[in-house]
Amino acid sequence: MKHSRKHNDFKWAISLDRFMLRVVGLWPPDNYDTREAVKSKIRLLYNIITMLFVLIIPTLISLIRVWGDMILMIENMQYSLPFMSTIFKISIIWYKQADLLPLINMMERDWMKPKTKEERDVMLNRARIIRVIAICGISWALCGITITFSFPYFGLRLRQVTNLTDFGKPLPIPSYYLHNVSKSPQYELTLLMQSITATACGCSYTTIDHFLGLLVLHICGQLENLHLRLSRMEKYSNFNAALEYNVQDHIRIIRSVDIIDHTFNSMLLVLVLYFGVLFCFQAFLIVEVVNRKGQLSLTQMIWFVAAIIYILMHMCLYCIVGEILVMQSEKIHQATYKYPWYNKDPKVAKSLMLIMLRASKPLYITAGKTFPMTMATFCNVSYLPYKKRVIMIFSLAFHCALSTNSKTRSINALVCFSSYLKLYS
Repeated sequence: MKHSRKHNDFKWAISLDRFMLRVVGLWPPDNYDTREAVKSKIRLLYNIITMLFVLIIPTLISLIRVWGDMILMIENMQYSLPFMSTIFKISIIWYKQADLLPLINMMERDWMKPKTKEERDVMLNRARIIRVIAICGISWALCGITITFSFPYFGLRLRQVTNLTDFGKPLPIPSYYLHNVSKSPQYELTLLMQSITATACGCSYTTIDHFLGLLVLHICGQLENLHLRLSRMEKYSNFNAALEYNVQDHIRIIRSVDIIDHTFNSMLLVLVLYFGVLFCFQAFLIVEVVNRKGQLSLTQMIWFVAAIIYILMHMCLYCIVGEILVMQSEKIHQATYKYPWYNKDPKVAKSLMLIMLRASKPLYITAGKTFPMTMATFCNVSYLPYKKRVIMIFSLAFHCALSTNSKTRSINALVCFSSYLKLYS
């Protein structure tokens, strides 16, 4: 019965992420049969092919056709950049599946091993947090896709329609296909394929982020349990055995964090740059719409606000889980120093020093192994310089929108973007 309860806890903790990753064919292969492995590869291949030929390539062709019109180019990249970042994230996870499988097995062993009720509650709370975040993230993505494809049905447009790429009935996503999509049933079939592929793309994008959150928060739960055991060392009858177990557990956690960082650091670096570019594009479009029409329409306001919030939510997710990881690792450092090791035998004190020395270096997940993903990274600029730079960025954006010279507008847009990058440097 106890084994069944532990197994059910593990299944519940990873069920949502495992289901979504299996749908898109990205769950690392475990002990299931060969037929399931083949099905997973087929699903992954299908998703990649449809994303390339239904969304990415048509949007890039559309981008080439509108090249020279900055507003249309930026509006196109609101769609093409997320699609390309999704393919990049899928490629990273697929390439690193062999590295991720030991982490999943480690999670299963952590759930299956004996633990106190307090330790189990800690693990359940961490799993509940990422489960709620995953549900909210997937719901937000599906809501955005629903808005994208349902609003045009009621005559509400979220983008500009141009003769360069839109002939007859415009599609919700700016794209150009070699076949004629202005006639029925080609238009309906293309619209259906776009909606299905966009849904798979949105689920893949969010699920990979939540899978990273699941791994990091599980490690944070293990660090918290380690902190509880270190703070109660006096209650163990066999002190040496308990100390040896805690030292080994600490080393295991450190190695797990190294694997996570090695797997996701390149993805995080690209996504940080992608967030900065996309955020600048969103601000530029809002300024342009205000300048051109005098006010934002309700549909455009909903779309822009939802897109910006969605981008910031994912950026904050990376930084928040990274911040929690740093805080929990620092607790291990504090627990070992507060322990009265000076009253123990020299051999025991020497063993405690192994944890002290290693815990003195906080555990991080990094972006490209260049800077840690923490809230300090997210908010690393003091208020006054931040205020001055924000004013400068929006001034340049307004000047860029008001400029009639395309060359001047391009230069100002580049200056605006570089100013934004300096904001986070």
